[in-house]
Amino acid sequence: MDTSAFRAWVGEVNRLIAEHAGELTELDAAIGDGDHGINLRRGFQAAVEMLDNAEADTPGSVLTTVGRGLISKTGGASGPLYGTAFRQAGKSLGDVTDVDAARLGAALEAAFNGIQQLGAAHEGDKTILDALGPAVTAYQVAVEKGGDLAAATAAAAEAADRGRHETGPMLARKGRASYLGERSIGHEDPGATSTALILRALASVAAGEAS
Repeated sequence: MDTSAFRAWVGEVNRLIAEHAGELTELDAAIGDGDHGINLRRGFQAAVEMLDNAEADTPGSVLTTVGRGLISKTGGASGPLYGTAFRQAGKSLGDVTDVDAARLGAALEAAFNGIQQLGAAHEGDKTILDALGPAVTAYQVAVEKGGDLAAATAAAAEAADRGRHETGPMLARKGRASYLGERSIGHEDPGATSTALILRALASVAAGEAS
C-alpha cells in the first residue's frame, strides 16, 4: 500500500464513521456519555481536512497527521486513544513509501500497544482492544500463512467484527461504562464497534473496493 492508499483508507474511515455516527452514539448512550459517534465524526472530518492541507508524502506521515488531528479535535476519551493509535502506527512505518503486509501488521500491533499503554486496559475489559486485539492476531496469522494485504486485512476486519459482537455479554472494567457495573452487560462497546468500522475501511481499500 502506497501513500495514496493510506489517504484512501482515512477517507473511507471518515465516510463509514459519518454513516454510522448515529449507531455509535446510541451504543454510547446505553453505557457511556452518549457522544461517541458525534465526537468521532467530528474528529475524522477534522483529520481529513488536516490531511488535505498537509504535505504528507509517506504512509507513516499520513497516519501521524491523522493522529494529531484526532487528538486535537475529537472530544472525550476516544480522541487521545485513537489519536495515539494512529500516531504509533505511523511512527512504526517510518519513512517507507510502500507498505507490505508484514510492515502493516507491525503498524497495527503498534496501534494496539499504544492504546493499551495509554488506557491501561486489556482484552476482556470491554473496550476498543476487544476488537483490535483479535484483528491484529488474525492479521498476523493470515500473513504467516502466506496471505497478501487483501487477505490479511479481510481476516482482521472479520475478527474485529466478531470481537465487537463479543463485547455484548462482557462486564465493563474500564472507562465510563465500568461505573455501571453489571448494568454494562448486554450492550456492545461503542469503541469496539468504531474500531471494527476502521478495519472494515482498511480491508475495503486493500481489496480495491472502497467507494
